[in-house]
Amino acid sequence: MIGGTSGIGLAAAALFARSGTPTIVVGRNQEKLDKAINELGPGARGELADAADRASLDRLFAQIAPIGHLVIAASGGAGAGPFAALAADDVRRGFQAKFWVHFNSAQAALPHLAEGGSITFVSAASGRFANPGTAGLAAINGAINRLVPTLARELAPLRVNAVSPGVIDTPWWDDKPAGMFDRESRKAPLARAGQAEEVADAIAFLVRNGFVTGIVIDVDGGLHLT
Repeated sequence: MIGGTSGIGLAAAALFARSGTPTIVVGRNQEKLDKAINELGPGARGELADAADRASLDRLFAQIAPIGHLVIAASGGAGAGPFAALAADDVRRGFQAKFWVHFNSAQAALPHLAEGGSITFVSAASGRFANPGTAGLAAINGAINRLVPTLARELAPLRVNAVSPGVIDTPWWDDKPAGMFDRESRKAPLARAGQAEEVADAIAFLVRNGFVTGIVIDVDGGLHLT
């Protein structure tokens, strides 16, 4: 689990650990990693690595191989804002923090994935619907989404899928302007924020179902319909 120390990644790791699946959580902050593993209990273990550093990933995956299933839940945040005023450097930072972490994690893990394994990306609803002020985020998450069908064909029988969360009640929103979380939550037809556990359930489905590949599951309360 890349990015499993908080939010959606932590919820998914908890689901796998409770089910008895040996779970490895990868994080770059020792304090956050220790806290997550303490919360997850004996069904999980932590590994310290910076997923933005390809050499670090190469060493880690060679050490823990074979890998049954790779879930990449690392999130970004940079790249939001009105297009006319959007700084290219912010979009570059957003790509570095999310797209390239997902890309490098998948590529580095590839030689070590077990037969019958899978890769599951966690993108975001910004890549699936037209929301003013999110052009940068749409580019980042749209790029992740477009990896899925191509890799599903190219890497078969390895399975490749993604989940696309909408507004989910996680720490990702903690540094956003006051009222933004509630306002964005009401845009979807279900008119509420999702829970990390609801996204984790979709991730678990994609991992365990051996006949599903090449899809992006929207877990967004219908936000992609707006």
